[in-house]
Amino acid sequence: MSEGTRPATPARRLVGEGHPVPVSTYRVQLGEDLTLDDVAQRVPYLAALGVTHVYLSPILRAAPGSTHGYDVVDHDEVSPVLGGLPALRRLADTAHDAGLGLVLDIVPNHMAVPTPVWHNRALWSVLVDGPESPFAAWFDVDWASGDGAVLMPVLGDRIGAVLARDELSLDEVEVPGTEGTTTVLRYFDHVFPVRAGTEQLPLAELLERQHYRLAYWRVADEELNYRRFFDVGTLAAIRVEDPEVFDATHRLILDLLADGTLDGLRIDHPDGLADPAGYLARLRERTDGAWVVVEKILQGEEELPNDWDTAGTTGYEALWRIQQTFVDPGGAAVLGATMHRLTNDTSDSLPAIVDEAKREVVDGALYAEVFRLTELAAAICREDLRLRDHTWRALQDCLVELLVAFDRYRAYVIPGEAVHPDSLEAMEAAAATARARLAPERAATMDVLVDLLLGREAGSAGRTRSPRRDELVVRFQQTCGAVMAKGVEDTAFYRWTHLTGLTEVGGEPDRFALTPTELATWAARAQTHTPLGMTTLSTHDTKRSEDTRNRLGVLSELPVEWSALVDRLRAASAPYRGALLDGRTENLLWQTLAGTWTPDGPLTAERLTEYLTKAIREAKSRTTWTEPDAAYEAAVLDMARRVLADDTCVDLLAHWEQRTRGAVRAATLGTKLVQLTLPGIPDVYQGTEVPSVALVDPDNRRPVDTAALEARLARLDEGAGPRDLADEKLLVTSRALRVRRDLPEVFTGPEAGYRALAHSSGHLVSFTRSVAGAPRVVTLATRLGVGLERLGGWADHTVALPDGTWHDVLTGHEVAGGVQEVAPLLDRFPVALLVRSEG
Repeated sequence: MSEGTRPATPARRLVGEGHPVPVSTYRVQLGEDLTLDDVAQRVPYLAALGVTHVYLSPILRAAPGSTHGYDVVDHDEVSPVLGGLPALRRLADTAHDAGLGLVLDIVPNHMAVPTPVWHNRALWSVLVDGPESPFAAWFDVDWASGDGAVLMPVLGDRIGAVLARDELSLDEVEVPGTEGTTTVLRYFDHVFPVRAGTEQLPLAELLERQHYRLAYWRVADEELNYRRFFDVGTLAAIRVEDPEVFDATHRLILDLLADGTLDGLRIDHPDGLADPAGYLARLRERTDGAWVVVEKILQGEEELPNDWDTAGTTGYEALWRIQQTFVDPGGAAVLGATMHRLTNDTSDSLPAIVDEAKREVVDGALYAEVFRLTELAAAICREDLRLRDHTWRALQDCLVELLVAFDRYRAYVIPGEAVHPDSLEAMEAAAATARARLAPERAATMDVLVDLLLGREAGSAGRTRSPRRDELVVRFQQTCGAVMAKGVEDTAFYRWTHLTGLTEVGGEPDRFALTPTELATWAARAQTHTPLGMTTLSTHDTKRSEDTRNRLGVLSELPVEWSALVDRLRAASAPYRGALLDGRTENLLWQTLAGTWTPDGPLTAERLTEYLTKAIREAKSRTTWTEPDAAYEAAVLDMARRVLADDTCVDLLAHWEQRTRGAVRAATLGTKLVQLTLPGIPDVYQGTEVPSVALVDPDNRRPVDTAALEARLARLDEGAGPRDLADEKLLVTSRALRVRRDLPEVFTGPEAGYRALAHSSGHLVSFTRSVAGAPRVVTLATRLGVGLERLGGWADHTVALPDGTWHDVLTGHEVAGGVQEVAPLLDRFPVALLVRSEG
């Protein structure tokens, strides 16, 4: 199908008339060390870089000490820590004067359970007045369980022991928003309200009379009676499906959109909502069609639901495809053999590792959610004579297996609406897998459960809808997302070490590598279906920065050499490699060092050991956050420190870094240019306009020296040639962003197009961006530089450029259209960005 005859983009994926569309964004991670006024000071640099919109992390008042802003406590106030509403206005004015707009990250799914709780006035009210509180409808509390009290699992020991040690006491404090002092119940830094009329009771009786139940923190995973964000008990879910709750929690944000302070929104974790489609429809209506994207992970070839009113996702499906186009499929077998040698995992072990990890979180951290689902299903069966013999235990067994087998974050079943064929297929496939793992007598119960989860008739004739049935449908989907996030991303991906750069948020490590043709096929569809969705390579949530993953990707190009290097590293470290160190962690360590070793050397020991501590606790194989194994952790961290101090290991890794510089350069510049020019709205995460080797948060949220970047960019703009890879990446990033800014019709206009270009080499990614079918910009990028080097370079390979005369904005060269040899086009850089000359 030609560009001129492609199907029209669905209206839901476009913005309303008169609303701005970002051409590119630059993400800033706000906090005490980067306030809104600080960002305003960076506006001149960002404008010079070429971005069109500054993309802000959450700005509403957050819990005390918050380092990220996703733990909101007040939806009506811009965080004073960030400068408050006046600072936001100043930033907006400064940005607008420079021709930039603002995009904001918002959090509709949950609020913080802060310490003290009174920082969240809505939640404090619920603890004071229980279900009679005017805010009771805000929180997804199951008042029927827990004797009608909200579980507060904050105690460091069981309640009996806490009472015996006199760790609970009454106190008089000044609670913000109330006059005078208030009698409260204190447990160290935790403060809770005391129900009126219970102040004089004996302490044990007083505790029994509150609208909350203080409990040992371990109780949460088994008896928690409010919905939370994944397994984080300090983030309580809110019910934005209630129009009054939506209005109350979005009032300020909608006002900021209406008055032009903000231009668009990024929606955090919509899969956690009861009705994402309904939420997005209401948001579109209330914003009159503003640009909105969603943090949504699409598994495999899954696509956004057709009924979601959103321009697209935040770009994880683009991230893994771009990255894996620059991974050599030929390295899979040897890297798999290396993994097997260290870990005993085989190249086909990932599905089993994922199943095991999901089963662990279903049985552990998310047991309370599974228990609540089982209670709902059992109640439904008890209400219907024809279903009464499906026991609680049978239903739980089926639910567990179904959650483990379900391979995506949501099924998108909406009570009372027809089930989409894709949702039906996903549910039936998971059910088939689950049935195979259950005893035969559970098959009938599984059939009933699937019918209930799909909203079909089950039991007595005509029974399809009821409050409990609808709730089961919704809660199952909300739980699926939590199981995927905690079981796959936060557990299995820390255990799988085939090529660790592939185990990224939203990643598909089982695919290992993609061809340029596969990337082009996906990009062409994105241009039609989600042309205004985001693309990304690094975010505040990625487990490794793009530059770390690019360095890891080169392992696939030199797998034999890498295997030999691992053997030499193991031999050198044998004298101090303790018996407690397991193979998975060792393989992770070697790859982490390769991924973060730069010409300046390795990460500091502090950064490396902080990362490894988080990685091994997330893996949960030998140690966890809640039950750390001190001896094991000491063995791992001691090994890491000694490797960094071992001259032999340092020399080996420094030599590897030197050997791979050419391939790393090609991947660094290639992935960046491709991301910046593919269909979609590219985001540049703070600091990644130059090489930035970083690991999972908080490592990837370190401050950025913008003054140094500004000076570097000014020198390039004055005509100086690039001196190193940092200069080159900054040159590629700034020139691509400026081309987008100057030619928005090519990238975000209603007639913008994308088409892959014919070429003769598997080492080239080439495509054109166009307007109404007329090519205007061409991207050329080298992939798999090691293989190209072994072939002796480009030789006589060619690419078919569109007709006309082209200007390479990176080198200043003029290029003729038609079939051209690749070598002269890429003689200075491994990438080229060609813009059609006027006339």
